Amino acid sequence: MIEREKAAGAFGKTGTGFALALLCGTMLAGVPAPLLAQEEETSAPAAAQTPQPATQQPAAQPAPAVAPQGQIIRSITVVGAQRLEPSTILSYIEMRAGDTYTQAVADQALKDLYATELFSEASVRNDNGNVVIEVTENPVINRIILEGNRRIKNDKILPEIRLAPRQIFTRSKVRADTARIIELYKRQGRFAASVEPQTVELSQNRVDVVFEISEGPKSKVRQINILGNEDFDDGELKGEMVTKEARFFRFFSSNTSYDPDRLAFDQQKLRQFYLTEGYADFRVVSAVAELTPDKEDFIITYVLEEGERYKFGDVSVDSQIRDFDSERMTQNLPMKSGDWYNAKLVEDTVEQLNELAGTFGYAFADTQPQFVRNQEDLTMDVTFVLREAPRVYVEQIDVNGNTLTQDKVVRREFRVAEGDAFNSLQVKRSSNRINSLGYFQENFEIEQKEGSAPDRIILEANVEEQPTGELQLSAGFSSIENFILAGSIRQRNFRGRGQTVGASVNWSRYSRSAALSFSEPYVFDRNISMGVDIYRKDYNSFNFLNNDRNRTFEQSTTGFEVRAGVPLTEYISAIGSYTLNYDNVSLDEFTYYSDIDGDGVTECDPVLAGRYLCEAVGKRTSSIVGLTIAYNSLDNNYRPTRGESLSLSTQYAGLGGSVKYLRLRAKGAKYWPVFGGFIFSLQGEGGVIKGLEDRGPGVDDVRLTDRFFLGEPQFRGFDIRGVGPRVLRQPIREDEDGNPVVITDRDQVGDDALGGNAYYLGRAELEIPLGSGAREMGLRPSIFLDVGALFNVTRPDLQSAPYPDGIRRQAFDSDGNPLYIDPTDPNETTTDPTDANGNPNDPFTYQVASPFQEVFLGDTASPRISVGIGVNWNSPFGPFRIDFAHVLKKEPGDDTKTFTFNVGTQF
Repeated sequence: MIEREKAAGAFGKTGTGFALALLCGTMLAGVPAPLLAQEEETSAPAAAQTPQPATQQPAAQPAPAVAPQGQIIRSITVVGAQRLEPSTILSYIEMRAGDTYTQAVADQALKDLYATELFSEASVRNDNGNVVIEVTENPVINRIILEGNRRIKNDKILPEIRLAPRQIFTRSKVRADTARIIELYKRQGRFAASVEPQTVELSQNRVDVVFEISEGPKSKVRQINILGNEDFDDGELKGEMVTKEARFFRFFSSNTSYDPDRLAFDQQKLRQFYLTEGYADFRVVSAVAELTPDKEDFIITYVLEEGERYKFGDVSVDSQIRDFDSERMTQNLPMKSGDWYNAKLVEDTVEQLNELAGTFGYAFADTQPQFVRNQEDLTMDVTFVLREAPRVYVEQIDVNGNTLTQDKVVRREFRVAEGDAFNSLQVKRSSNRINSLGYFQENFEIEQKEGSAPDRIILEANVEEQPTGELQLSAGFSSIENFILAGSIRQRNFRGRGQTVGASVNWSRYSRSAALSFSEPYVFDRNISMGVDIYRKDYNSFNFLNNDRNRTFEQSTTGFEVRAGVPLTEYISAIGSYTLNYDNVSLDEFTYYSDIDGDGVTECDPVLAGRYLCEAVGKRTSSIVGLTIAYNSLDNNYRPTRGESLSLSTQYAGLGGSVKYLRLRAKGAKYWPVFGGFIFSLQGEGGVIKGLEDRGPGVDDVRLTDRFFLGEPQFRGFDIRGVGPRVLRQPIREDEDGNPVVITDRDQVGDDALGGNAYYLGRAELEIPLGSGAREMGLRPSIFLDVGALFNVTRPDLQSAPYPDGIRRQAFDSDGNPLYIDPTDPNETTTDPTDANGNPNDPFTYQVASPFQEVFLGDTASPRISVGIGVNWNSPFGPFRIDFAHVLKKEPGDDTKTFTFNVGTQF
């Protein structure tokens, strides 16, 4: 009661003031609001204008001037326009003279003006019906400048930017372009990148827009944490992922960079791994990528729920297509009851069943696996339901995208025709044949589309042509030939007809050649191929002495080859050929010729040249007919990943000419994709040649130049002609006591390879897949194992020069005249036996064979074995191949070589 009285007293003291305040508020409320707003506008001081960054929000605009409601607009005036005409600005708004001015009309006019993005500021005021619209136009962009970008060049960034010179500058576009640039850097894994846009004001209301870019380091994956895995350790699961933790030994890998798409892919890889191991309930609960505070690295954390491991229960096939027996198909299923459940095996089985149906013409067959999960005994029942589908026929074949290549070049590779029953195997084979042409994009696939009826299908070959012409001038260095110069021109799709024409010229220290070639795969549009080659080859053979190559004999071959091929089946073809060669094998007469019998007639001296070389000297003509039977099921002839190829060829020389022999050769290769991206291949070849003429006792029936040779580059780990029979000429020297010593150091021994009449060579190679970056560079590393041998040659008659004098032979010039030393000038020789005074010239010039002995080695079929690693690289300088090989097994006389490379430069 007392407190209530106090409160009442207090109210009594202040009641008068409160009443006055309430009365004033009531009076003020009666004043029109627009009038108050107008008074505030006229009394407020003008805001000072200051430069602002390009991304700063527009300053708050002055409240628009308003007039009492219902006032008629007598005129509208535009103030501040520079580039735009007032009439153009008025066309952007709906306010017109004669309309009634309201606050809503003024607000809508401002919204319309700002929506054009032509103005940085705009205001509307009314002066007794005279409306004034004041605008400040956005500047015009003079140029776009990028600063600080080194990893991404201007030509990659500028196409992504909306702003461009001579456009109107707006802050919204600047913000959008800033976000686009940052997104470009995120795609490269640079999440720490930042972009600061700035403007430089110029005269005539123009600006330069400058994007100051701080690229920052590439964001790596510092650590991958896996939680919830009990049956598999972290290392095994990380091995299944594409993303790898950044470590010093992975500096070449691009998989250590953070990529959100790769993170999602890794979740699928984990799921696939667990499902193949029987964990049907597995799921990734969460996958979180956290950027470290320094924005340099990511830490990825996976939370897994493994679930129980299942086995296959009852597995069966339920075929609704009458042509297929469900019971027999069930018996052929790859999984059996009691095996650990494998989702990948289920997927492969579905694909195989669909392909099987496709081979019988059911293009739209649909196999649906039905699962029944038994929680009690942890088994998974699977029923493959092969749904009923109509037999399908090819209604139409379309070829699209070929601008140069004629339609018939593509169509003739199809193994099905319009009106044929659909066959999935034949369609796949057609895709492989078109891929093998090498005219179109890699991994080409024939598309299948529904036809005009349920039992009709349309096949589309949507090709993307790639260049097939090759013009190359190259210079390079080879470990075999030293410096190489080459020029060639070839068109593999001449005039779009699928023909191949080419010309080439090659020059190196030890070989020179020129060739013209032409081939037609379909003669007169029939499945018959023909080709012709015309060539000239000059080849200098050599041996090694003190790491130096010494020319031994020169072989010049001029000839041509004509060939024709016909298919016997889809995968087997027969190729016949005829070759005519004119060969001339010669030796340097001053070096290797002497008067052996002392009758003034020079001839090849076996002591100086070796009997095997003397036997090869001469001119001869070879008339050769050949036949090859080839089988080829490769998916791509240029870079196969699966399939087989086999060939058996025979050549008979003796249909005319001066050379007679029979040669047989066989080659084979098989390719498998393994381990998800690796390509494993096995290759083998072998041959034998039999001479059909008796060339005398102790002389091989096959000439030296017709035999097989083996070594680099086909047999890695061995030098050129480094495998097989050979003659080593070992010099004899005196030791400190004057006793003869045979020198066996290979650097000081003459080494002449004789070739062999039989050989074999096998290769096992595993091509290792690399990341996308390495693939774009054209890098293809591989590990290999080579096994082979060269053998079966008649043992030659070995020569020797006795110790200590060796053998001296009188020298003759190229015309057979004896050479004498001129007494007046010991450095010169002459063929005149007398001097100017009629005195005989003396002494004779001699070729001297220092003391030596010859050893015959290497004629054995015992295998030579080498292992190593190699890399193919389509470098900017041309094709590059490098091999490191280690020989595990060799025979006496073999020449080994650890490192080999070949490189060329295009210009």
